[in-house]
Amino acid sequence: MTEFNENSFRLDGKIALVTGASYGIGFAIASAYAKYGAKIIFNDINQKLVDKGMVAYKEAGIDATGYVADVTKESDVAELITTVEKDFGTIDILVNNAGIIKRIPMIEMSAEEWRQVIDIDLTGPFIVSKAVIPGMIKKGHGKIVNICSMMSELGRETVSAYAAAKGGLKMLTRNICSEYGEANIQCNAIGPGYIATPQTAPLREKQADGSRHPFDQFIIAKTPAARWGETSDLQGPAVFLASDASDFVNGHVLYVDGGILAYIGKQPK
Repeated sequence: MTEFNENSFRLDGKIALVTGASYGIGFAIASAYAKYGAKIIFNDINQKLVDKGMVAYKEAGIDATGYVADVTKESDVAELITTVEKDFGTIDILVNNAGIIKRIPMIEMSAEEWRQVIDIDLTGPFIVSKAVIPGMIKKGHGKIVNICSMMSELGRETVSAYAAAKGGLKMLTRNICSEYGEANIQCNAIGPGYIATPQTAPLREKQADGSRHPFDQFIIAKTPAARWGETSDLQGPAVFLASDASDFVNGHVLYVDGGILAYIGKQPK
C-alpha cells in the first residue's frame, strides 16, 4: 500500500510503452505521461508513422523512443519488449492504444475485414499485455491501461467488429485484473467518448449552408457536455490510472464521454 501524498500522481522514473502513439489519443496520453516524469516508448506499424511520431514528440520537447512493431505479431512484440528492457529497463506502464475501426454494415463486411479489426483491437492488447506481465510480476508492480470505447457498452450501425472487439477488451481488462491483481498489477481501461481528432474532422466540418454536419448535430445532442471531447480530456484520467494514486483501482473502465452513457437523450419536439 502506498501512502497518498503530493507525489502520488507523479510517474518519475517509470518506463511507459504506449502502442500506436505516433499521433491522436496515444500521443496525447504519452505526452501527459512525459510531463509527469515517465520515459516514453511507443511503436507503430511502419517506419513512416514512427518517424512522424518522433518529429511530433521532438517538437513537443519530449524525449521519446519509437519502434516499428505490429502488435498482432507475437514475434514483433517479443522483439520490441526485449529491446526496451535491454535499453531502458522493465516496462512499468503499458497503454494498449493501437486500434482501427471499419465502418461497414455487418452483412457487407467480409470475414477478413472482421478478423483484421478483432486482431488489432483485441488480440493486439492480449499479445502485448502477455509480453509485459512477466516483467511486471518480477518487478512487483505494473499498470496496464486499455483504450476501450463507448462501443464497449453500446451498439451502433456499421461497427459490429469494432464493438465486438471493444466489448471483448473490456472483459480482457477485468480478466487481467482477476488473474494478476495479487501480483500488484492494476489493469484498467479508458472509454473515450467522441473525441475531436484528425480522424473525426470530416464529421465536424460545416456544411455548404453553414450548418453542422448531421453526425456533429447528433453527437452534440447526445452529449450532456454539448461538445466533442478533446484529447486533453483523456490526459488526467490516463495519468491517474498509471500512477500510485490508483493502486486499489482494478478492473475498471473509466468512461470519458461527457456524460453520453448516463443520458437517455432529449425528448423529440
